[in-house]
Amino acid sequence: MDYQDQGFDSTGSSTPPIPQGLSNDPSVYPPPKPRSAWRPFWWFLFLSSMLGNVILFVVLIGVGTMALGVQDGPFHERVIQGKEYKDKVVVISIEGLINSLQAEKLQDQITMAQQDSSVRGVIVKINSPGGTISASDQIFAKLKTYRKNNAKKPVVAFMQGVAASGGYYAAAACEEIVAEPTVITGSIGVIFSNLVVQDLLENKLGILPVVVKSGPKKDWPSSYHAPSEEELSYIDERLIQPAYDRFLEIVAQGRQGILTPDEIRPLADGGIYSAQAAKDNKLVDHIGYLEEAVELVRAKAGLGGVKVVEYEEVFSLVHLLNVKSNMGQIRLDRSLIHELTTPELLYMWKGY
Repeated sequence: MDYQDQGFDSTGSSTPPIPQGLSNDPSVYPPPKPRSAWRPFWWFLFLSSMLGNVILFVVLIGVGTMALGVQDGPFHERVIQGKEYKDKVVVISIEGLINSLQAEKLQDQITMAQQDSSVRGVIVKINSPGGTISASDQIFAKLKTYRKNNAKKPVVAFMQGVAASGGYYAAAACEEIVAEPTVITGSIGVIFSNLVVQDLLENKLGILPVVVKSGPKKDWPSSYHAPSEEELSYIDERLIQPAYDRFLEIVAQGRQGILTPDEIRPLADGGIYSAQAAKDNKLVDHIGYLEEAVELVRAKAGLGGVKVVEYEEVFSLVHLLNVKSNMGQIRLDRSLIHELTTPELLYMWKGY
């Protein structure tokens, strides 16, 4: 018997039938394509390219930092005009909210100017709505100290954009004030703000704050209840009025011989002024641009041609990495809650 004809193999075991259209001849099926010998090479080339780009990026930043960082420290000098002259007028900047970091930056710039014997005058460019009381006062003190130690080097304020509240406080440390025609200034006064989260905690989150204190005023002002009339009176007496009186004192120092304390008080209602209104009320001396401020310093210092320079922050790889490392790290932890609920007493224009 022919086993193959009956669907059996030579051993007598059954084999499945071959479907119609198919063949059991292995020569009919093409062999699998062999893997390309170039594939590892292309992967190596791709990874090498990625690594090379990263290295190039780091090198470019490093070279840029070295090129910019001609001088030691966090700032470098950039020439604005008059590069052919030796005597310098340096522009020192106060930009954005005034806080402890801003005060440190100002000190770094003052130190650079102090160490450069070719600096013959300083322009303090201010574009700030103000900020914390302590930082505003620190900046004022640093500028006054520089003036005291460098009596022959004029220091002029140049207001640009917004120079209000703490920004004006800083300008009061300078000999004269030049304001751009479109500047917003004034806002001489104090603002106190405090978040009350009682309803959020108790009614929305079901949290009942418990405060144990040694005296009735220990937690005034509190974020856990709305302030009473007695608390508001206490805040005004202990916080707002002393800070306000200090502001009036600073303005009186800065405008000595121009405005009397009695003339300053009506102007110090927290209101803002345009450049022209500020000049009409003797809060600023001149209306003009940076060129007018430079000319004023040049004339006061008795100079001919001057080189105008400004100090810019040095961009570094370390700075970039620090910024990147801090991104995405905002968390709702105790420190953040404390920061959000801490009362603020500011020399600041809130319309910024």
